[in-house]
Amino acid sequence: MIISHVRKVDSVYEFQSNEEHQRGVAHLACQYASEFGMGEWGTVLGLLHDKGKEQRNFQQYIRKESGFQPELKAEKTPHAYVGAILAKQQFPQCFPLLSNVIAGHHRGLYDFGDLQDLLATEIPIDISLEKVETTLGFPHKDLQKTDFHHLQRMLFSCLVDADRLDTEAFMNPELSSLRKHNNTLEELYERLVAYLNELNNSSEATEVNRVRQYVQQQCIEKSRGDIDFYSLIVPTGGGKTLASVLWALRHAIENRQHRIIIAIPYTSIIVQTAATLKSIFGDENVLEHHSNVNEENISDDELGRRYQLAAENWDYPIVVTTNVQLFESLFSNRPSKCRKLHNICKSVLILDEVQTLPLHFLRPIVDTFKTLNRVFDTSVLFTTASQPTLQGAIRGANSMTQFEGLPEIHEIIPESAALHEKLRRVKLEINENPLNYDEVAKALLEHPRVLCIVNTRRDARELYNRLPKDEGICLHLSRMMCPEHIRQTIRFLKEALKDEHNKVVRVIATQLIEAGVDIDFPVVFRQEAGLDSILQAAGRCNREGLQKLGTTYVFSLQKESRMPRGFITQTNNARLNMVGEFDWFSPHAMREYYRQLYSKIDSFDTVVFEKTQYSMDKLLYKPEAEFEQAANCFRLIDDKTTSVAVNWQNGMEFVSKLKEGNFNYDLMKNLAQYSVNVRQNDMRKLLESGAIEEVLEGIYVIENPDCYDDKVGLITDNQWLEETYIL
Repeated sequence: MIISHVRKVDSVYEFQSNEEHQRGVAHLACQYASEFGMGEWGTVLGLLHDKGKEQRNFQQYIRKESGFQPELKAEKTPHAYVGAILAKQQFPQCFPLLSNVIAGHHRGLYDFGDLQDLLATEIPIDISLEKVETTLGFPHKDLQKTDFHHLQRMLFSCLVDADRLDTEAFMNPELSSLRKHNNTLEELYERLVAYLNELNNSSEATEVNRVRQYVQQQCIEKSRGDIDFYSLIVPTGGGKTLASVLWALRHAIENRQHRIIIAIPYTSIIVQTAATLKSIFGDENVLEHHSNVNEENISDDELGRRYQLAAENWDYPIVVTTNVQLFESLFSNRPSKCRKLHNICKSVLILDEVQTLPLHFLRPIVDTFKTLNRVFDTSVLFTTASQPTLQGAIRGANSMTQFEGLPEIHEIIPESAALHEKLRRVKLEINENPLNYDEVAKALLEHPRVLCIVNTRRDARELYNRLPKDEGICLHLSRMMCPEHIRQTIRFLKEALKDEHNKVVRVIATQLIEAGVDIDFPVVFRQEAGLDSILQAAGRCNREGLQKLGTTYVFSLQKESRMPRGFITQTNNARLNMVGEFDWFSPHAMREYYRQLYSKIDSFDTVVFEKTQYSMDKLLYKPEAEFEQAANCFRLIDDKTTSVAVNWQNGMEFVSKLKEGNFNYDLMKNLAQYSVNVRQNDMRKLLESGAIEEVLEGIYVIENPDCYDDKVGLITDNQWLEETYIL
């Protein structure tokens, strides 16, 4: 028997034959690929993917490593390339869609040149060469050049998930049995309707609540449309989160789609959104997938294991994840990241806060939306209070920059509803005159409860240092604080705002508090920025409508320093270039803002990686796609920082475990909650001072507690650094 897997039950060895495994994988891969009309392709992938295991050396290796015949002498033998060569020989017209998928099902999709080199290898003599009898064709006649790399990844996803699941079913049937115990979308829809009815019946008859009910009714009525592109543009406070899920569930049921995927740019919003949805639908129906989730914190052991399993392939009715997780998976070449992709087929994708999409990748992202919709039957719903321009011709700084955006996006809420008028709770006062830190601090002190949002960590710390700390509550929030410190501070802030005895609550923060943090101040100050950021900041002002109109003041710190170069300056200039009188909260103002912003963009598809400029167009929009290079280049956040663990609360406990050799994924996730991303200049300063220790390759720690302040986080310029190691 040709063995694929070996397991030991008590003292007895049991075997899964290679034929049994390949047919099991073929069955699952066919099932998954049938969702986009390529079931036969899935069958071929499954039947050929492990042909290389027929090699005598591999058979000896698996017998040795499993403990069945430990006396054998055999080295690990590559096997994936064999099926890839056979696929090219048997289906040359389908190369490299089949061959790259098979060759990469363990290590990842290859760049085309590397794949060609691999396929030049001779097939070992002990491989049987029987042909897979089938005919392959493309189900879509209108495939575009922008579709093929996604089509290849989807087939890759089908094979990888099928391979892992069939292996798991044999090797660990108890674990495998924990999958698939969820409610139907119909049941979840009924739960949400009941929840909203109860909520609406118990709410006061205010204008805000009337608007929320109107939005919900529109979502129900407009949910019966075809699989297409939709938008839900609702000002802050209009209840768009639950309304969007209401629309998505009804729409998915109408179109026989399988799940709802909600992608959100900020983990702070994800945590809040997931908590709300879990309270309505139950933990067993909502997968929260991002770096801050720790399954060990789930009290129910079985549910925790199910969460871990679902995070591998997103086989849950509702998935709440990050933009980074979603888009970097869609452009990845790695099996672990791509495994989930086939479950995006026939789903409803909700893009929350869509205005945060990175402009330097706007074209490949928009092209991806088109492919998901046209080829994989995915509906896309854009939700925001400030919708960017995504449809029609998108024009940049020159004709070479222009590309064709999405076809028509169907608005769920008609612009004539004028929700920005009905939900108006804030006025903007914009002061373009340059100020310094002292002048801004003086203005803040005129208000007992005030939030001030600035553009940089340095500005946040400078303003915080100028406010009195003995008068009520004064807080600082920036990314110089580790995630757990930020989380605890925001929790404390929310409780402080609820207590009416706290007359003075002043907060200085960077943009991290701008969206998704459910707080309410009567007055907000916002350093000059793009219109979308200013409106996000205004969403923290008079959020609950406790006064007729709150005020958001927009100010300049140009007396102190210039605006940071790059995106912040681009967006601020776009706002300043808007000519004429505008109602800043109107859709008309937002359209003009994005017209101005786009008109100064040199490229919507470019990235510099290792000092070389690349585009997804040149890497992927061709038959000879460069999957590995594209995956390295496609980073949603161009973060030129280094993560450094800090000595705050429990941080050093995880560092100690790391030094003891307990390196594992869960430990690194925990350590990330006590780490700060340090910019290059600060990193160099800390390294030169000897403040940083590299405990493992690429893992840095600052153990001295004097370098981390309980109020402002990591300190990179204190006197201690100047005196370190002077004896």
